[in-house]
Amino acid sequence: MNADYILLFFLTGILMVAGGMIMAYMISPKSENKQKRETYESGIPTIGKTWVQFKVGYYLFAILFLIFDVETVFIFPWAVAMKKVGMTAFVEILIFFVILGIGLLYAWKKNALEWE
Repeated sequence: MNADYILLFFLTGILMVAGGMIMAYMISPKSENKQKRETYESGIPTIGKTWVQFKVGYYLFAILFLIFDVETVFIFPWAVAMKKVGMTAFVEILIFFVILGIGLLYAWKKNALEWE
């Protein structure tokens, strides 16, 4: 019985995504011109080669920033619930900070924080 619900939920999700994509394709404005296919950077026409590889370190740095940035979002609900929950919330946030600290130390050890 539960498998039927899971299958129904899965199929509904696929239909909703496919329906949204089809609807967007059908109602979106379409125009074909030469400028639409041009490569540009922040609205400025590029000069020189447009296919440039970036160092993977930049991506790692950005991902680390995003991870720690998103993790700070979890601190706000904790701060709101701190008075109600009491010492349990304090212990949980300490565990949370220890896990974040271990991740930061790991990244530091792997030189992911080096900007070269």
